[in-house]
Amino acid sequence: MLKRLFNFSIKLCFWAWMISSLTAIADDTVVAKTDGIETIRKTDGLVAFWDFQEEAGQDRVSAELRLQERGGRIQRVDDGVWGPHSARLNRGQWFEIPRETLGRLNIHGPAAEVTVIAWIKRETTQPWQAIAGVWGETRRKRQYCMFLNAPSATRFDTMQRPPVANRVHGHVSSVGGPTPGYEFCRTYSSGATDIPLNQWHCIAMKYDGQSSTVFVDGRLDAWTLRNPFPYDEGLYDGGTDGESFTVGAVHRDHEWGNFYGGLIGGLAVFDRALSDAELQVIADLAK
Repeated sequence: MLKRLFNFSIKLCFWAWMISSLTAIADDTVVAKTDGIETIRKTDGLVAFWDFQEEAGQDRVSAELRLQERGGRIQRVDDGVWGPHSARLNRGQWFEIPRETLGRLNIHGPAAEVTVIAWIKRETTQPWQAIAGVWGETRRKRQYCMFLNAPSATRFDTMQRPPVANRVHGHVSSVGGPTPGYEFCRTYSSGATDIPLNQWHCIAMKYDGQSSTVFVDGRLDAWTLRNPFPYDEGLYDGGTDGESFTVGAVHRDHEWGNFYGGLIGGLAVFDRALSDAELQVIADLAK
């Protein structure tokens, strides 16, 4: 009898320790996430940082910039990066901030710089998935946008586009329309790393006035003749009737398309080119 009581007491102590340890880990995780968000918010040049904790049917809001749902209610799921939740974008859904309320997201001009960072869990394989930016193809109002899974990658030495898949791309344009001499825009960087399905990754693009560059999990995703992609022409000024800021789609061929399919757990935009070291720090915050 005493032996059974002793063993029972040992088990109780073990489970009490386990619960206490798990609670401490959970508390530490919350503190770490909170500290990480605060670090991002204090980083110079931040325009907006969305953590996608809001319920479906609500605008996702940062710095009074409201991402409005398009294509129906966008589901909130229990799988997040900067909190317990994220948003799931199904085909035909996207977020939009109308042109008239872009504020500092309207990044343009010969001296323009921009950084876009997104935490994504890719779930679909269709090509040309728009992540985030100001990029209107139908009315030739391209400025900047990060894409995923283009079927080709431009070599800056020849401007030819050999086949590729599953990569991150940083699109920039000073002309708004197609690259002169070509049917479509060819001025974009392309990373060397395949982005797998169903895994969280931090992807980023930056434009520093000299080149477009993409990063994966804080690391420069260097690829000879493709990333970095030299481009010193600045970013197009779309004017008052320019394109909206969109997440998960762009307007092209007179309709919405290039839909992203998967989860998005965080999105940050800066109106300057962050250093490589800053991008690594920010990517590491969510690990």
